[in-house]
Amino acid sequence: MAEAAEPIRRGVQPRSLSPTTFERVLAYGSIILLVAVLVAVVRGHSDWTKVPVLTWLHIGTVGLSLALTPMLLLGRRGVRRHRFLGYLWVASMSATALLSFGIRGNSQGGPSAIHILSAITLTQAPMLAWHAHLHRVNAHRYTALSLVAGALIIAGFFTFPFGRMLGRWLLA
Repeated sequence: MAEAAEPIRRGVQPRSLSPTTFERVLAYGSIILLVAVLVAVVRGHSDWTKVPVLTWLHIGTVGLSLALTPMLLLGRRGVRRHRFLGYLWVASMSATALLSFGIRGNSQGGPSAIHILSAITLTQAPMLAWHAHLHRVNAHRYTALSLVAGALIIAGFFTFPFGRMLGRWLLA
């Protein structure tokens, strides 16, 4: 049975599934961020026993999301491998967002501004999978790029400055 696709309007060309320049930038940005996280973790080895399990789980799930991102953005789309990795990415991002609510760090025990991104991720990650399931290619692509840019790359960048643990470890 042929897969349903978005309707093609007269005079409107379907959008290419090839990676755009922006998608390539996000893919390489996720690789750079993953390397920075890994280097920070290795450099912070003397503090590992002081880090709560919840934080390690959070680092692990975000690391998985960062590793999957280039495969999803640069790899072939619409195939079984992309679907499997995509569902794994959605699960990993959702777990990352959920775990973040237990990490309070510098916010004196209450939620911080970054938790707004966690709430958005918890609503948009399932929508990403839903758009893919319904073959809403443009909506799926927009949601994916928004989540990668905002919840992964931008939020990931802000784990390094302001005296946060990964930043201290990276610059130690």
